[in-house]
Amino acid sequence: MAEVSMWSGSDAYLCDPELAQAFHMARVLGMPLLIEGEPGTGKTELPLQYAKSLSLDMFVYPVGSKSNVEAFVAKFDHVKYLRDSQIEVLNAQREEKGMDTKLTTSGRQTENLDDYVNLGPAAQAYSTPDSVLLIDEIDKAPREFPNDLLYALSHRKFVLPESGRVIETTEDKMPAIVITSNREQELPTAFKGRCIYHYISFPEPDVMREIVLKHYPTADDDIISKSIEIFYQLRNFGLERSPSTRELLNWLKYMQQFAKDEAIAKIKSLDGVGALVKTQADIERIKRQTLGGAADSDDPPAFYGNFSNR
Repeated sequence: MAEVSMWSGSDAYLCDPELAQAFHMARVLGMPLLIEGEPGTGKTELPLQYAKSLSLDMFVYPVGSKSNVEAFVAKFDHVKYLRDSQIEVLNAQREEKGMDTKLTTSGRQTENLDDYVNLGPAAQAYSTPDSVLLIDEIDKAPREFPNDLLYALSHRKFVLPESGRVIETTEDKMPAIVITSNREQELPTAFKGRCIYHYISFPEPDVMREIVLKHYPTADDDIISKSIEIFYQLRNFGLERSPSTRELLNWLKYMQQFAKDEAIAKIKSLDGVGALVKTQADIERIKRQTLGGAADSDDPPAFYGNFSNR
C-alpha cells in the first residue's frame, strides 16, 4: 500500500492543517490533489518537500502552452525505430555477402515495440510504488490537455503508444499526485471532479513570519518584522501585480548581506523594490508615493497610511 500517513510539513515547508488534510485525503482515496492559489504560495513546494522529507521518488511535469498527453505519458521514437529497421536490412545484406561484422542497434529489436517507447513522468510514476507526481501549472495547458487526462485519472491506467502496453496501478498503490494551478484559465468541471480540491489562501502576517523563519531561521527579528510590514502594505496598495511569498523571500535574502541598521534603512526606503514589484507602472506609482520618503525615520514611508484607501 502507498505511503498515506498524515504529513504536516517539514523543517523546510510549513503546511497548514487544512492543506495537510486535503493532501492526506487525496492519498488515502488514490486521487490527485488539485491546488489553486496565487503564485508563490507554496503550491509547487508541497510535493517537492513531501518527497524530499520521506525520500520518495519524484517525477515532475512542468506544463506549458504546447503540453500534450503523449509527452506526459510516453512517446514512441519513430526515428530510432526507422533507423534500426534500416540497420536490420543492411545487416541482412552483409550476411548474404559473407561479411562477419554487423551494425548494432544497442540491443533493441524492431519486433519489440516497447524498446522504442520513452516513458514520460506519468508512466514512470504509475510504474514506481510510493512515488510522487507533480503536474505543475496545468492552467497553462491547452484546453484539451486536462480533458485527455480524465481516462487515466478515472481508470488509473495508461495505454502506451504503438506497442499497446498497459501501465496501470490500483487505488491503494496510486502515486501521490499533486496538480497546481494559478487560475490563468478555468479548468473543466469533469477534470476537477476527479480531484480533491484545495485553495491556498494567502498567509496572514503571523503565518508569513513562520514561513520566513523556515527559510531563514537565523535572520534578525527586526529585519523580518520591517520587511513583512512593508510587504503587506505593498500588497494592500492595489498594484497591478501584488508581490508574492517567493518575492518576499528573495528580497529578504538580498537584505541579509547588509548590517542590521543598513538593511532596515534599505527596507524602509524600498531599496531593491524590483524584487517585489514586477511591472513598470507599479514601480512608477510607488516611486511617486515614496518621493521624499522616510528612510531616515523610525516610521514607515509616508505613503503607508494611504494604502488601505487605494
